[in-house]
Amino acid sequence: MTGTTAIDWQSLLLRWSGEWADSLPDGETQDEDDETARRARWLGFPPASEERIAAMEERLGLRMPPSYREFLKVTDGWRHAGEFVWLLAGTENARWHNDESGLADMYEEFLDEDAGPEARREAGMWRRALQLDVESDITHVLMDPEDVDEDGEWAVYTWASWRAAPPERYANFLEFMRDMHREFHRLRAGQGDGEPEFANDTTRRLDTLVEEAGPAVLSGGWERAVKALDEAKEYGRPRAAGLGDQIRRLLGETYMVYFEGLVTDPRYAPELLPPLVAEHARSSQDDSTLTFHLRGAGEDVVSLAYAILDQVRDGAYRYTVDGPFGEAVERARELARWGEADGAWRTLMDALPLWEPLGPDHLAPLGWVADSVLGPLLTPERGRELLSTPRGGQTGEAPRPTAGLDPEGLAWLAEPDPGDNRTCFRFVLVEGVEPQELPGRLADGDGTKLNGPMTFWEAYRRSRRNQREVSSYDDRALMAVGRAGTGWSFAFDGDPAPFDRRRFVSPAAAAGEGTRAVVVWSGLRTRRGSPFFHLSVARDGAEQYAFTYADGEIRQSGEIPRALDPSRYFDDLEDGAEVERSLLDAVAGEFGVHLPRHAIVNGRLHTFATRSWTRPPRNGETYMVIRTGRDEAQPEDGIRTGEDGPSSR
Repeated sequence: MTGTTAIDWQSLLLRWSGEWADSLPDGETQDEDDETARRARWLGFPPASEERIAAMEERLGLRMPPSYREFLKVTDGWRHAGEFVWLLAGTENARWHNDESGLADMYEEFLDEDAGPEARREAGMWRRALQLDVESDITHVLMDPEDVDEDGEWAVYTWASWRAAPPERYANFLEFMRDMHREFHRLRAGQGDGEPEFANDTTRRLDTLVEEAGPAVLSGGWERAVKALDEAKEYGRPRAAGLGDQIRRLLGETYMVYFEGLVTDPRYAPELLPPLVAEHARSSQDDSTLTFHLRGAGEDVVSLAYAILDQVRDGAYRYTVDGPFGEAVERARELARWGEADGAWRTLMDALPLWEPLGPDHLAPLGWVADSVLGPLLTPERGRELLSTPRGGQTGEAPRPTAGLDPEGLAWLAEPDPGDNRTCFRFVLVEGVEPQELPGRLADGDGTKLNGPMTFWEAYRRSRRNQREVSSYDDRALMAVGRAGTGWSFAFDGDPAPFDRRRFVSPAAAAGEGTRAVVVWSGLRTRRGSPFFHLSVARDGAEQYAFTYADGEIRQSGEIPRALDPSRYFDDLEDGAEVERSLLDAVAGEFGVHLPRHAIVNGRLHTFATRSWTRPPRNGETYMVIRTGRDEAQPEDGIRTGEDGPSSR
């Protein structure tokens, strides 16, 4: 007998029947057959003989799949397969569907020439499948003789018009019946007042698993616990979904994660509302869906949810928690907002054993994932580390720390980013100053203030909303700031304007007042124009040395250290990425700096707009200014008539 048919059908079906009979209030049965089934504690029928099964197979022209055949030997049909199929076929009333539903044309109409075999098989199912539903709530149960596994099992598909969803597939008849048993449990678990308590051996076993899951997860044994919670959730057991969702969210999952049964509890709302609200803010503008997930919550919880929603949408939500772990959260945020993601994560993990849950159903700190600065620290690997770390007063073996996300040096900039968009970039490194001091060295006026932490694209969209004038001669870089290693700070632009050697003015001298500054602008992999690379180094407000490779030529000044000598790198540009990598390695080695990949690519950093990286127009040079009013934009041509600006290198 195969693995799918090695089930004890008799035990499963007897248990199901008894649970069904006990769940009915007195007088609820709708007809005499149901009342008979209730008294007999049996939802089935007499077993089918081998002769009856053989006769059925001769009538239909095919041998039935193993799990359905074994089922028929126990009962020739079944009542109440879940809540929406009231009678399931036995040997006499199983029949070919022959597109009785009229759905074949609709599914075939959506097929195109690129449709795969699974889509074509599903579309054709309506004409060839065996129909098992005899009485139902507009629900079809079809068994497909052309969707067969190595054990000879046919896949089962269910479809209901009121679900507005594609057919649901089960690997075989056994899996379908198991899920119908779970569906029966899920719907009975939510019975209202006045109905019998839904308690039986199945619910008691699952509720014990739920009770044991909390301490197991807190001690680091989350992997076995989550399997138990998932099983209990499938049967609709209280708290199972809310506990399991805490684990899933820390593994990076957000789909269908609602912390059901716990998020509306005022004890847990401060920790569970932020991740729920943050995902809502990311994926929806319809706030009624948030209310749906808060049904049953008190006014205080609903008000808190909408207050958090406003903060999340403004990028202002800040996770706070009491105690030693809360102090670590503040230290971690300070590190993360300047790009030190690995240090921030280690700070959180070192303090995690001191974290205290808000109640017995609180398995881990969750609110921080909605924090605009701390949230980007989470990866699935880090989530597993957190879940594997004993906390909340429990003991256990600490896990091995996850590897850091930030490589040493600068060479990672020569690698494609996730969307292969970073083919050009520029940055400024300043020694001996804090990141918040960089606007004072690289910007004028209002630009000397840092924006709050945000992604580059969030900062870009916000800057464009407030921009009323754009000049073709201006190149005011929007740059993210942070720490670039011991004693250095950086300003980084991952999407710079086109490089124009004739008008470019390095900001190194201004940035290096009273200290040392390094400017790098690389376009060796650019898709806009010819490849180029610029390096300039200044000390105490004066440029020490610089070189620019552009248009196949090198222009240089000052005494360039041997490690940075451009003649070592530009003999052969067949592989621009390799040349770029070598140059970046040399810069990192010369100055002992690095840039934080995770914060730049995935995190949120403070940003500001620099003064222009290009000189003012000279006499007779034309340029365009675009000024936008509230409702219109007007381009204007202009001719510069003032003094010449500084020369470019």
